[in-house]
Amino acid sequence: MVRVLAVDTTTVRGSVAVAEDDEVRGEVRLLSPDGHSRRLVPAIDFLLASLGLHPVDVEGFAVTTGPGSFTGLRIGLSTVQGLALASDRRCLGVSALDVLAARSAGLAPAIVAMVDAYRGEVYGALYDGAGRPAGAGAVERPEALLARAPEGAAFVGDGVLRYRELILYRRPSALFPPRSLYLAGTLARMAAPRLGRGEGVPPAQLRPLYLREPDIRRPAS
Repeated sequence: MVRVLAVDTTTVRGSVAVAEDDEVRGEVRLLSPDGHSRRLVPAIDFLLASLGLHPVDVEGFAVTTGPGSFTGLRIGLSTVQGLALASDRRCLGVSALDVLAARSAGLAPAIVAMVDAYRGEVYGALYDGAGRPAGAGAVERPEALLARAPEGAAFVGDGVLRYRELILYRRPSALFPPRSLYLAGTLARMAAPRLGRGEGVPPAQLRPLYLREPDIRRPAS
């Protein structure tokens, strides 16, 4: 048995979950429009305590590395790195787009994962019906992603909430599986067998997947 703590802070819909092998033991969901910095650690503490666990009882950590909110990614990665370093555990970073696709595997011949990148753009990637990547993720206009999307694909992610009408206009046969946008439970199930096989990296080697360069503000002169 491999016990995994998973964290997702890529969007305002954050979550933490604990899974043992392929069974999710518990999940806490966070809706934090102002970021997850104040809520994430208390949520982890609450979840572990409710399961009678301590951080040292966790055998591996998983975190969505992006794409998504730059601030959210930094909060999630730094929290997981701190916990893993303190307990001397390995970490697994997974793209949020991959997790979204995994949630809808088997429901359509193709899957399109879309995360709202704002500025009229999405973080998007195409997958086959089993949730395997059919190309690299990118930040682009939704029209460009839809031009590559096959008919009859399932569309998943919070980008679908913003661009549903456009999707239906460009791809009338699009499917919209009723899947939750809280990803930690799925991430934990995905990560458990991989960490059990010895995959993962030391916490210092986790890297964010931005796809778009972070904004850098010059200090006022």
